[in-house]
Amino acid sequence: MRVLVAEDEKALADLVAEGLRRFSMAVDVVYDGAAAVERLAVNDYDVVVLDRDLPEVHGDEVCKELAGAGVRTRILMLTAAASVPDRVAGLGLGADDYLPKPFAYAELVARVQALGRRSQAPLPPVLERHGVTLDAPRRQAFRDGRYLSLSRKEYAVLEVLMRARGAVVSAETLLEQAWDEHADPFTTAVRVTVSKLRAKLGDPPLIETLPGAGYRL
Repeated sequence: MRVLVAEDEKALADLVAEGLRRFSMAVDVVYDGAAAVERLAVNDYDVVVLDRDLPEVHGDEVCKELAGAGVRTRILMLTAAASVPDRVAGLGLGADDYLPKPFAYAELVARVQALGRRSQAPLPPVLERHGVTLDAPRRQAFRDGRYLSLSRKEYAVLEVLMRARGAVVSAETLLEQAWDEHADPFTTAVRVTVSKLRAKLGDPPLIETLPGAGYRL
């Protein structure tokens, strides 16, 4: 899942982003509305965590522009304005969900995960393919009942491959969906991560490499 955090309180924005990354999400961070509009025009996000009171371009304007564009990105509005009229107004602007500050971090994560599921093609929360089971709500993976101790990136790559349901996934797509915007497109990170994941999955090999095309589970 790829998430954009747009929050002008830098310490809070960075804390939210780091916490979401612990759940194998690729997270970009911006601190004003103008930067949010720019990122949303360039990158394909599953969810944007949007502070309502952003400088440069107000969060309301960002929300309206994104909702009016008809994209699949889901909007979680995060704001100190917590009254019922404020919530109604925020949802009326096109937000998919509304979480007032202060908030419980576990609730934020759960809401982002729920919105992310809504932004993608419907799939069961527990994915199974060729003996591999991926339990998304618990962020756990198994092969033939054996628990797989995966890093965040290994888990994210496995999830992308399993969601592809046998289709070939290019290295560029893996880089886009499992890493954030700071990832170097010429890096060997994808190849190295796939190699480590392949080793942890064990024999017989499950991840097929198609030269010039990508990977398939």
